[in-house]
Amino acid sequence: MPSAAPPFLIIGNPGNRRVTLFQEALGRAGLPPAHVVAWETVARAPDVLLELPDTERIVRIDAAGEDAAVERAFLQRGYTDALGTGCDTVTPEALAALPDEHGRVLCPRQHHLGFLRVLEDLSARFALRPRWRVLSSPGAIADLFDKRITSRRYAGLGIPVPPFLDLPPGATPEALRQALRAADFREAFVKLSCGSSASCLAMYRPGRAEGAGGSLLTSLHRGATGWFNSLKVRRVTDAREVDAVLAFLLREGSQVEEARPKARLGGDVFDCRVLTVRGEPAFTVVRQSRLPITNLHLGGYRGDLDAFHAAVPPREREAAMESCRAVARAHDCLHVGIDLMFEDFFHGHRVLEANAFGDLLPGLTRDGLSVYDWEIREALR
Repeated sequence: MPSAAPPFLIIGNPGNRRVTLFQEALGRAGLPPAHVVAWETVARAPDVLLELPDTERIVRIDAAGEDAAVERAFLQRGYTDALGTGCDTVTPEALAALPDEHGRVLCPRQHHLGFLRVLEDLSARFALRPRWRVLSSPGAIADLFDKRITSRRYAGLGIPVPPFLDLPPGATPEALRQALRAADFREAFVKLSCGSSASCLAMYRPGRAEGAGGSLLTSLHRGATGWFNSLKVRRVTDAREVDAVLAFLLREGSQVEEARPKARLGGDVFDCRVLTVRGEPAFTVVRQSRLPITNLHLGGYRGDLDAFHAAVPPREREAAMESCRAVARAHDCLHVGIDLMFEDFFHGHRVLEANAFGDLLPGLTRDGLSVYDWEIREALR
């Protein structure tokens, strides 16, 4: 690593493991620690960035989650934009009086709109610092946080994605059922379009008869004060509860796509997280589960990479990696975390979604380098 490399600047949550692990990687590279500006500070006083010297810097924008103060700052910024959209809202005054409740899903669309406002602030400040090299542009991050934007962009580029529906704003659960039957979708994922880490996700199977509620799998649970994300996936069959989950997701803005059968390894279904760095697939994590929802924090487990390579036909594996390269080219980002599935019996593949902050893969190495070691090396190229 060149000793004269420009210093790093991280926009992140101080003390979060993402920031800590990246700082450790900088130390292994013989580089000084990055200067960290907290998301909460950026959300409330973005001009703090202009107080830094106008010298060469490499800017890493890291995830903003896992911090209650940041969540509240985004909710405050998004309140005005959320009014009149039909989504749940909380006023800044009411927000100040609410207790912190772990796992609570509080007005996700309002939160997302606030996040977009903060990303706009970052873009404006970066424009005044042309000597700063931003590894992932705020505009690209904004796009990656809307599954409706990305799935349609990828489809337009010829990248295989699951078939999706275009529902009008304010669609009801019954309208969803009618659309699913018309499209002949046996099962569908109903995802909060701005969600991440499987937050606010349901796998829904509508009933066959007109008006039948059907059933779903979801990590959403209802508590005394609202909706909560849980680490336990539950099956819901009560028609009123099914509709309550769907109504919430549709009201907040959802990506609805066909749930196609996934290929299996060792009897369990699997998909992959493929991390591209500088446009090339650099790391792959196999995610296996007995359930169609494979996220590692929801009961999935890391599969064996050698077994994956042995099972997937080489031609199909290379076609899938080429799709990942095409996804990476579609975004102005050093790294993109891509969720990729192979169809049953490996008869094709689909890009499920892509993630701006999909690079937290502790314990994973390639050629002796961790994910963050690899990213730092590529950032300095």
